[in-house]
Amino acid sequence: MRRILLGASVAAMLAGTVFVPGFGTHPASAQSGSGLFKPVVYVNDSAVTRYEIDQRVRFMQLLRAPDAEPAAAEKALIDERLRSFAAKQADIRPKEEDVNKGLEEFASRGNLSVDQFVQLLRQNGVDRQTFEDFVVAGIVWRDYVRQRLVGQVRVTDAEIDEEMKKIIETPQTSHVGLSELIIPAPEGREDEAMALAERIVSQTHSEADFASFARQYSATPSAENGGRLPLTPLANLPPTLRPILMQLQPGQTTQPLQVKGAVVLFFLRETRGTLRPGATQQVIEYARLRLATAEEAARIAAVSRTCNDLEVQSGRYPASQWMRQTVPEGQIPTGEGVRLAVLDDNESTIVNYGGGIDLLMLCKRSPALAANAGEAPVATSNEGDQTRAPDALPGRDEVRNQIFNRKVGEAAETYLADLRANAIIRRP
Repeated sequence: MRRILLGASVAAMLAGTVFVPGFGTHPASAQSGSGLFKPVVYVNDSAVTRYEIDQRVRFMQLLRAPDAEPAAAEKALIDERLRSFAAKQADIRPKEEDVNKGLEEFASRGNLSVDQFVQLLRQNGVDRQTFEDFVVAGIVWRDYVRQRLVGQVRVTDAEIDEEMKKIIETPQTSHVGLSELIIPAPEGREDEAMALAERIVSQTHSEADFASFARQYSATPSAENGGRLPLTPLANLPPTLRPILMQLQPGQTTQPLQVKGAVVLFFLRETRGTLRPGATQQVIEYARLRLATAEEAARIAAVSRTCNDLEVQSGRYPASQWMRQTVPEGQIPTGEGVRLAVLDDNESTIVNYGGGIDLLMLCKRSPALAANAGEAPVATSNEGDQTRAPDALPGRDEVRNQIFNRKVGEAAETYLADLRANAIIRRP
């Protein structure tokens, strides 16, 4: 059974859904009802009709969208009207070649041509225009975001540092606690099993919910125990399943996974892991200015908010009295290390040795892994495929792109919310 994994241009609307041919045929004859083309809602004087909502529901059902029901379809169409309105105001029009490319890309994800996909839609009561409208809405919004919002997004080195620190301090999952639910799907009854699995996913809000469904529907011995499996090393699981589980948070359920003769669900109860080797080691950047009196040190400390400020102040003294360096914490003399340990970035302390005064300032404390990270190393297989080594960190450019894409998405959602707040949305 073929599947179409959604592309990036539509993932924001139907994230995590798949297309499954043969979901069920909807007769098109019902589309001639007298009230079908009646406006349901106006968005800045652009009508959304009952027919469009009906078509979108059928389309979402075919794509196995999690909320394939009229309310979700209506909201999606309203948002598309708002996006199209913004694009039109910016004089953004979809190019024919871009539309054709978008249609081809969408259909090709199921190894289908556009004509084959349109024929499949028609068999399920969905018009080609519904498909085209869906793709065009994604294209014009993508172009609008690229032209009007992308240029406003900036990613600072400090944001990259913070993200790298977060990655380093997050334990790498080594074991998972799963519960399973396996629904038999004999030939000819695959759609029935899939529909049941989707209902279970939508109604599962806790481990107790999942366990109840497992006892009722699962065809495995674990059903008696609510589907619970022992804590399992992640490495022991099929390679295709690992990335799916790693996208979940404990307490979440996978989308239905179709295997030969069955539909499978997993509930993630817990994860256990360990830090990367060296994750707790730090590199310290600090400065030291040697002075004659504590009063002089206090005066300079009062006007030095950062290490750069302190470096400016040090220019009035011999070079031998000033030091600024970045070293692993293990290489810092014990006396200085103890005092730096309690400081935050750009915080200073005065150390009186009796014969002299040191003004110490912590410039920056960084994980050693981040400080030494270049481009992430890769492991090359015999076949020439390259994959990231298990303990490798992503490179800074990769992290920058991840942050950038996230901020662009957030900016787009914020702007859409503004469009919604300022729009005239009314019902007849």
